[in-house]
Amino acid sequence: MTKFSDLKLDPRVLQAIAEAGYEIPTPIQAGAIPPALEGKDVLGIAQTGTGKTASFTLPMITLLGRGRARARMPRSLVLAPTRELAAQVAENFDIYAKHTKLTKALLIGGVSFGEQDKLIDRGVDVLIATPGRLLDHFERGKLLLTGVQIMVVDEADRMLDMGFIPDIERIFSLTPFTRQTLFYSATMAPEIERITNAFLHSPARIEVARQATASETIEQRLIELSPTRKDQTAKQKRELLRAVINAEGEACTNAILFCNRKSEVDILAKSLKAHGFDAAPIHGDLDQSQRTKTLDGFRDGSLRFLVASDVAARGLDIPAVSHVFNFDVPSHAEDYVHRIGRTGRAGRKGVAVTLATPADKKYLDAIESLVKTPLPRAPLPEGFALSEAAQRPPRADEERKARPRRDREEARSREDRRERPIKAHGHEAPLAPLDVPAPRTEPAPERPARGAGDGPRQERTTEQRPKRERGPDRDRRGARSEGRGEERRDRDQGSPVVGMGDHVPDFLLRGFKPEKV
Repeated sequence: MTKFSDLKLDPRVLQAIAEAGYEIPTPIQAGAIPPALEGKDVLGIAQTGTGKTASFTLPMITLLGRGRARARMPRSLVLAPTRELAAQVAENFDIYAKHTKLTKALLIGGVSFGEQDKLIDRGVDVLIATPGRLLDHFERGKLLLTGVQIMVVDEADRMLDMGFIPDIERIFSLTPFTRQTLFYSATMAPEIERITNAFLHSPARIEVARQATASETIEQRLIELSPTRKDQTAKQKRELLRAVINAEGEACTNAILFCNRKSEVDILAKSLKAHGFDAAPIHGDLDQSQRTKTLDGFRDGSLRFLVASDVAARGLDIPAVSHVFNFDVPSHAEDYVHRIGRTGRAGRKGVAVTLATPADKKYLDAIESLVKTPLPRAPLPEGFALSEAAQRPPRADEERKARPRRDREEARSREDRRERPIKAHGHEAPLAPLDVPAPRTEPAPERPARGAGDGPRQERTTEQRPKRERGPDRDRRGARSEGRGEERRDRDQGSPVVGMGDHVPDFLLRGFKPEKV
């Protein structure tokens, strides 16, 4: 049986491995470390939890033992899809390089650029980064990749899912052609195959397990629920999940619960806390400090349930996770393998429970086709029954149904107010019709001419006024304005107001044209 001492690693690295309690390498480590130490490109394909991180960290530390880092020019580069996975790689480097003088820098989002710039300026041997933050530093002129001797791409299939492939191709183009490349993935999609053919040179292919298979130490269960109401599916699944957790009892020491959407992560975590379960959420929208605090609490045992999106399906190296619950069936079959791979690690036993509804059939078919075996069905927990609240319409639906009734009642109330007679001066009876005075017919008194102080001004009729020469359009506009003027004069001379009913006040029916003085 191969031991770490047989792999020609640096004695200081072997000392750190022994202090960490390891003696025998995993299959991916035994297969990938020898060609990596020879300077060859490596294409590693293995399921999660098989020790891929150490399979590239150990040879990197050995190869970088000779040489010195220069400012802003890292000697090696490790790319990871998520902050958590990048942090895990950094932790492994700290463990295995503690007897060396190699330096590292971790470039991830949620951390200030200033602290990261200081590390880069001093020069680092190992640069561990997510693609987005790495390119941010490069575009700011703070980083050069021309000195990279070893480049590692970890969880390449997850990079593909998260849309990082264009960034990966760009980063490859910024590194020297003579670099050594270590490329790791759990599955080999056609796009991943294209990249390996383009950027790896005669790689040593290490495939230690069938693609996308689950560990044999994991007990898998599928519990199917037929919701009584489609609009209450999530609520009924939450009740079922609580019943399954209670049925596991003390065997469920801690667990990761996976949801497909970030919003569902928050809802499920809040629901579990409301029912007395110690749970906290983690997903990509949370601050990095909060994500780190939540993960630290889950690792040290102060937090029992971690409700996560797929951002946590990769990169969580927590050996003692007893259970994994798939609250939602993953829409990508590969994610099922990565999720349940969080339990049953390092030879331990683990349990993976998936909750499904009839709407998840196509996703289940894809999973069973990928793992090439049907998922074992399990019955509902003994004595489980849905509550009345989970079988009633949601509160929002009840409000929507009540709204038309309220609208009808308000409409009837408006009709009643419209038909009710309006009181005038405290009397219900309508006012008697008023005598409308006849229009004034006496001629208006003469006024002095404008600008002259003596003699009366002779008013001239329209016919007597000199006509200006104007075109036909102007004649038509003048005729219209004269017609409107006659209508206005008729209204001013006391024509009664029509159409306002018998309750119109008398002052509205009288003329208000003042007498000329």
